[in-house]
Amino acid sequence: MAPPPLTRVDLGEVPYDRAMADMDGWVRERREGLAGDRLFLLSHPPVVTYGRTTNPADLVGLPADVPTVLVDRGGQATYHGPGQLVGYLVLGLRERGPGDVVRWVEHGLVAALADLGFAAVRRDTPRGGTSLVGVWTPDHRKIASIGMRVRGTVTSHGFSLNIDPDMAVFDSFTSCGLADVTITSISRLAEEQRVPVPSDAEVRDAVARHLGAQEPGPDQRT
Repeated sequence: MAPPPLTRVDLGEVPYDRAMADMDGWVRERREGLAGDRLFLLSHPPVVTYGRTTNPADLVGLPADVPTVLVDRGGQATYHGPGQLVGYLVLGLRERGPGDVVRWVEHGLVAALADLGFAAVRRDTPRGGTSLVGVWTPDHRKIASIGMRVRGTVTSHGFSLNIDPDMAVFDSFTSCGLADVTITSISRLAEEQRVPVPSDAEVRDAVARHLGAQEPGPDQRT
């Protein structure tokens, strides 16, 4: 049986606190049956978000002008900023049937990067080890982070994919609780391969396509 339709919603740069307030509304609409499954594509001004299990030492070294925000999703500390594609998934899991939604996102992002000309992989977390959820280059540099929340069978939060963000911020703190891991971007991979960096629109289209998200029809647009 095919999964329910997933509607793509393209937004611009949205302040993080505004997006979180909006997300509460998106989840409520999905739970009450007022909207179907949706993928929101956007970016944020510079901010580092972290979960309740984040080691405070991971945040030491951040630039003073980058705010930090405690969030209610899974995962450790991560950076959001211009040049990064953020995708928030509001899905009803009961209708989608059994399956690992995080693994589904990983596979979708790996396929999208392949379409854009960049090899990527997902990794299994070793028993008792720090989470390796996300998307990686074959030489184990991290290019996308995933942190989702499920409440009442409806998901929220999602993923961030580095296109061409300020990588110096990643060098100033411990991202995802992985002190020895290098964070990379599509821009850096393109430079290594001596190919053009795909546009934000090309990346959005590839990600939406491989997650099965369609633009809304005329009767769904506001």
